[in-house]
Amino acid sequence: MNGISTVKTWIGAITDIGLMLLGLAIVASVLVGSSLPFFGGVVTNLIDLVKGLGSNGLVGLIVLGIIMWIFSNRSAS
Repeated sequence: MNGISTVKTWIGAITDIGLMLLGLAIVASVLVGSSLPFFGGVVTNLIDLVKGLGSNGLVGLIVLGIIMWIFSNRSAS
């Protein structure tokens, strides 16, 4: 069981780093624009995601709830 907890810790750490990079990408894209080499399409992709969830009505709300539930136990730092 020690190996499983170690893997879970690594996955949690990688997820936290990914969420921090996502926040950095959003801020950098808003400040600089979409011409950034690695972060340029992040805001566009998020807008498309929100549009897709919004156009699906109740199903979109259910999916949004599931996504929020998955990330609710994550910390930002």
